[in-house]
Amino acid sequence: MTPVRTPTDLPYATLLGFTRYVARTGPTKATFVGGLRKQRASGGGFNPHGQLVKALKADIQFRTAGRHLVEVVDQVKPRWRPLYSALSQGARRYLESLGDLTDVALMPTHEAIAMVDALPVKVSPHFGLRRADGQREAVRLHFDEEPPTREATLATLHLMASHMDQILPNAEPVLVDLRRGEVLRAGRAAGTPEVGRWLAGEAAAFSAMWRAAA
Repeated sequence: MTPVRTPTDLPYATLLGFTRYVARTGPTKATFVGGLRKQRASGGGFNPHGQLVKALKADIQFRTAGRHLVEVVDQVKPRWRPLYSALSQGARRYLESLGDLTDVALMPTHEAIAMVDALPVKVSPHFGLRRADGQREAVRLHFDEEPPTREATLATLHLMASHMDQILPNAEPVLVDLRRGEVLRAGRAAGTPEVGRWLAGEAAAFSAMWRAAA
């Protein structure tokens, strides 16, 4: 009898999971992929950053100069306040870097499924921006304590740029290191065939590790 395949059997990654994977080296890659598979099988996973993203978007939309980012620190459960305090400070620096908020507007973005080799990767920015001069940005936020590695940054910006027609047409991909309030943009290397080939190889290895973890 042919075994029945469940969704867990099929390799799959979010943009966050895939970029964290490519930033790893050696045996830690397999351990990480095994953890992702177990998390998917259990239906686990919790996003602790949702309220902070809402606060940042509210400050942009209502041009409130960081008021929502300050208030949200006291609104979350006590266990999350140290995290929110650290992120709020960096988010306010990022907010200041946008300049005059009357010249900035939020834009809706859409998710895209990137097929990297045979691996589906869900690419989802956090929000879009439109400047007064018409320039658009699709913004992905990095929340981790450590700055994003070069590999994670390159993978994020490449995959976003490659699917921008679905995410936010004519927009530039941007990765914001939120704890430090730093904006990272795609350089010339981000869209090159070499990056595409590198990611395809990483995706093939990811899929093999996923199946081996069964």
